[in-house]
Amino acid sequence: MLLGKYHIVIFKEGRSGSRNLRLRGWFGIIAFILVTAIVVCNVWLARQWLESLTIRENLKNAERLIDDQRRQLVNLTGKIGEVSADLQRLQRFDGKLRIMMNMDKEPVEVGSEGDDFFSTYLPLHRQELAARKLHEFLTRLGESVRLEEVSQQDIMRVLRENRSVLASMPTIWPAVGFVSSTFGRRSSPFSRRAMDFHKGLDISNRIGTPVVSTAQGNVSFTGPDGAYGNSVEINHGGGIVTKYAHLQRYVVKPGQWVKRGEVIGYIGMTGRTTGPHLHYEVRRNGVPVNPMRYILN
Repeated sequence: MLLGKYHIVIFKEGRSGSRNLRLRGWFGIIAFILVTAIVVCNVWLARQWLESLTIRENLKNAERLIDDQRRQLVNLTGKIGEVSADLQRLQRFDGKLRIMMNMDKEPVEVGSEGDDFFSTYLPLHRQELAARKLHEFLTRLGESVRLEEVSQQDIMRVLRENRSVLASMPTIWPAVGFVSSTFGRRSSPFSRRAMDFHKGLDISNRIGTPVVSTAQGNVSFTGPDGAYGNSVEINHGGGIVTKYAHLQRYVVKPGQWVKRGEVIGYIGMTGRTTGPHLHYEVRRNGVPVNPMRYILN
């Protein structure tokens, strides 16, 4: 019945004549199916559009949250970097104190593992991985702090037992100025082709700049000393002797006891020198050592 043939006659109102349409039953079924499919598709598309609006809004909220978390992570990373730098300075200070107290042969090297948080962790693009790396770094930093606390307690114990030792250590700068030559091998200032070993620090400044004793001790020598020019040597005990050379003049005399920070002379350019500066040496048991091992500030 449904698949039979149909004859449809269409009359126009007010006009004569008619139009005949011949249809088969299956054509109506197909038309009904197409209309139903279109309606269903429209309903499905409308639902998908509404869901896409919700997903888009959720995505914007998630992006805002991720940006906020990323900013917090960067700020936290900066603060951790500052704490790490402070800890490294403390470890360097610890190393110098240990040398002074004869507790270690060499200063503690800091950062030898190349654990620079900024270069290792900041370039990471995956937030979850960055957070995990940050947590690992914080764990190691906490362990370093606990080890440093134990180390500092050990040093404080030794200092309490040897209060006078630190007072006799050359721990301050002998003069204001800039370091124009460091300890170690260098090109000779008098012959650029030759290499020599510089036994101390050269601190350049104007003639007449005050020079102070870097620790308490007994003045053992004053006067001209060949290429060193006007010089002062102070014996601090324990095999430690400091030398101050190329002075314009000195204001102490042999046998005089001086305190740390007391003026002993003034920067000049006496002796063999290319300009006004202080040549400062630290000798331990007669052997020149790097003064920077002792300077704490």
